[in-house]
Amino acid sequence: MTVDEFLNWEEPKDGRKWQLVDGEPRAMSPARLVHNYLQSRLAALIDSHLRAIGRDCDVFVNPGIIPATMSAHNFRIPDLGVSCAPYGVTQVAMDHPVAVVEILSPSNRADTWSNVWAYTSIPSVQEILILRGDAVGGDILRRLPSGNWPDRPAPVVEDLVLESIAFHVPLAELYARTPLMRRGDLGDAVGA
Repeated sequence: MTVDEFLNWEEPKDGRKWQLVDGEPRAMSPARLVHNYLQSRLAALIDSHLRAIGRDCDVFVNPGIIPATMSAHNFRIPDLGVSCAPYGVTQVAMDHPVAVVEILSPSNRADTWSNVWAYTSIPSVQEILILRGDAVGGDILRRLPSGNWPDRPAPVVEDLVLESIAFHVPLAELYARTPLMRRGDLGDAVGA
């Protein structure tokens, strides 16, 4: 299936989101509440930050993204994307994302990492954040000055920094109202 066919496809009415992976429609499992909370909280924090610094960028929840690799057959759906490009009323795929966020759950680990590596093929992407939905912490891939990507992501332990948009938030603030913080997982996530 091509991206055009996917966008015109009558998806099953089962309440799930769908993405196109290498020409095959793939259903996304319903997200857990911690996942939803992190997604909405981080979107709100990034949006407030972008407005405060006067940056002409926007954060989108579940935007469509077309990777450069096999672009005619891939329409991926990250949890968040940040773009500084203008967009149209009928547009469904984000143009020129600079930062992409995925929230990793144990049930979607393989799909999430498949998406992450697909995002590295997009020339405009500078950073890819992979937040954990089962513990406080995550990983970040940051494009190197050479334009290449590191072999492995760097851990996000205490502070989340997205250099591409000059954003910074302590993980404790991002996760503060989740059950993960109430059970004290911040210390458990160090070095995870």
